[in-house]
Amino acid sequence: MFGRRKKKGAAEDAAGEAEQVVDSVDTEADEEEAERERVRLEPGPRPDGPWDGSEVRDPAEGRVDLGGLFVPGVDGMELRVEVAGDAIVAATVVLRDSAIQLQAFAAPKREGIWGEVREEIASGITQQGGIVDEVEGPLGWELRAQVPVQLPDGTGGFQVVRFVGVDGPRWFLRGVISGQGAVQPQAAGLLEQIFRDTVVVRGEGPMAPRDPIVLKLPNDAQMVPEGVQQEEGSRFSGGMGQLQRGPEITEVR
Repeated sequence: MFGRRKKKGAAEDAAGEAEQVVDSVDTEADEEEAERERVRLEPGPRPDGPWDGSEVRDPAEGRVDLGGLFVPGVDGMELRVEVAGDAIVAATVVLRDSAIQLQAFAAPKREGIWGEVREEIASGITQQGGIVDEVEGPLGWELRAQVPVQLPDGTGGFQVVRFVGVDGPRWFLRGVISGQGAVQPQAAGLLEQIFRDTVVVRGEGPMAPRDPIVLKLPNDAQMVPEGVQQEEGSRFSGGMGQLQRGPEITEVR
């Protein structure tokens, strides 16, 4: 009698373990599906910007015309463009002791890519030995990261940066905030407003997702000597990508 009871108990235990395994597999599948759905969400509404070129009557009003981007001009700011090969692909606004790098990319018509891009950025930084936190900030979900850099004396250190992003219609705008605006996010209000008020002009031509939207120099750009530009630009270059610092436009307004 006791043997049969023991056998029945073992069968029940085995069934319970099987149920747990199935539940675990189902849960993992559900989590993977939810993750895919999160990544593939359609671009959300942007009531406060950044703006698409079709949403603004005159993008050049109060903004610097960089072709694919119209960047708001504010008193005392410096605007630096950055190149990859022969193409201008990013612009950096420097305001006192903070900066924001702006870069626009093509994106699928019905899918946002910021969730996917955040994961890739976070993975790359952690593999380098950095630290990343994903938080919901004033511009939506962002990454606040400590990126490994080499200090001027040759020793290793960390640079604090914030990666922000917004999905638009067939484009994605990324911002990288550095300097005091990253160390003390409450001090980045004006940089965040510049990001919000930026206008993206993707163009109607076919582009592969993630292709950078190419920029151009403004007609009234003022060039500075190369040695000066490199010396000034080095303050914010670490952890902001593989782009080469380009011409600098000073005192936009």
